[in-house]
Amino acid sequence: MADSKPLPSLDWDPVAAEALLRDVFGVVVDEVIWKGTSASEKVCEWKEPEELKQLLDLELRSQGESKEQILERCQAVIRYSVKTCHPRFFNQLFSGLDPHALAGRIVTESLNTSQYTYEIAPVFVLMEEEVLKKLRALVGWSSGDGVFCPGGSISNMYAVNLARYQRFPDCKQKGLRALPPLALFTTKECHYSINKGAAFLGLGTDSVRVVTADERGKMVPEDLERQISLAEAEGAVPFLVSATSGTTVLGAFDPLEAIADVCQRRGLWLHVDAAWGGSVLLSQTHRHLLDGIQRADSVAWNPHKLLTAGLQCSALLLRDTTNLLKRCHGSQASYLFQQDKFYDVALDTGDKVVQCGRRVDCLKLWLMWKAQGGQGLEQRVNQAFALARYLAEEMKKREGFELVMEPEFVNVCFWFVPPSLRGKQESLDYSERLAKVAPALKERMVKEGSMMIGYQPHGTRGNFFRLIVANPALTQADMDFLLDELERLGQDL
Repeated sequence: MADSKPLPSLDWDPVAAEALLRDVFGVVVDEVIWKGTSASEKVCEWKEPEELKQLLDLELRSQGESKEQILERCQAVIRYSVKTCHPRFFNQLFSGLDPHALAGRIVTESLNTSQYTYEIAPVFVLMEEEVLKKLRALVGWSSGDGVFCPGGSISNMYAVNLARYQRFPDCKQKGLRALPPLALFTTKECHYSINKGAAFLGLGTDSVRVVTADERGKMVPEDLERQISLAEAEGAVPFLVSATSGTTVLGAFDPLEAIADVCQRRGLWLHVDAAWGGSVLLSQTHRHLLDGIQRADSVAWNPHKLLTAGLQCSALLLRDTTNLLKRCHGSQASYLFQQDKFYDVALDTGDKVVQCGRRVDCLKLWLMWKAQGGQGLEQRVNQAFALARYLAEEMKKREGFELVMEPEFVNVCFWFVPPSLRGKQESLDYSERLAKVAPALKERMVKEGSMMIGYQPHGTRGNFFRLIVANPALTQADMDFLLDELERLGQDL
């Protein structure tokens, strides 16, 4: 008979594990939470790839290392990583650090469970539904469905798949051969995941019909109507319109009421990609930007962006109450979703999604909401709007700053015109030379580590900066600094 004594563990010493983790948490508090959020520290310490590889010593070897070496590894990883929690990080649609959300992320990682059945994630199954219910209520729905997805891109792809399945349920079994040529409609301002999703789902990017956007980047409903008729005349079957609330570059909000009218007349699924702008629903002052969103069939919303819930926290919300998610994606794996369990098997939500293992993304948002309350989160949103407006007004007072347009959201798009180009707008090469300014300034700020701002060309416009005001720790002093820093970095360009 086998010895019943447990085998000695080769790598699990609870005392040593506690000592390591306490030291690692100490490093995180010192290097990320304190230094990483301090304006007196660098946003990043830039290194070229080959040098960085050597500094990190990335090779994996057959022999393990000491605790001291592991702590040094952690310190090096933090040192050479970009501090997205830094008040001078304006580069992406996410920034800042909420301590309650971070606490939720730490607990989530420590528990290391998968959000697919009530038996292994009872707390999080109930919590996810409560959080989704709250988000749906803010959209304006008293019932519905939803799920947390691994990013807004996947939320958008789910919406396309659900709309297709609702219209052509045979496609789940028979695949593309069960489908006529399909057409979905969006603007060139949409997130690129719409095109990626069309390719990934087998529709092809040609199925994405581009609707005209106006000068501010908003969908033109009259052209949507025209494009639908054109698609039908060409033999395609329209099935979905993807509107955007908070476009990636300009921060535009499509006119949802008018778009919903078109969708209602034509019998089309209306999806609203509010991954960026959805959090504006918390603000009584600004939620009018999303008027009509309650008429959508599906909504994508990323609280990890403007609410600072931490990556990743991406919700797909549905108005549907017919279990469409499970009907579309379910495969009834008998080793997970046994129907004779001792509890209500409706609590096993794993068959709603295409994944099997699914990380818990609700706790960080739930814990942050518990701490801040809806009022605290509303104040966070309103503050971002106010600082974006302050920045835009300050730019108007300074020579060399030119707004691309008045910001409607917290995306502030602008050119910095260095002294050498001022007053030379009539020169034939002005636009070409101006387009080189943002990349040059970006290189300088990153290599100095003073701040990070994104830039891009857009349509016929040459490169301009897109600055995102989202970090809840930002102040007017940070806005003033970035203007001063751009002037300093760009004086000799």
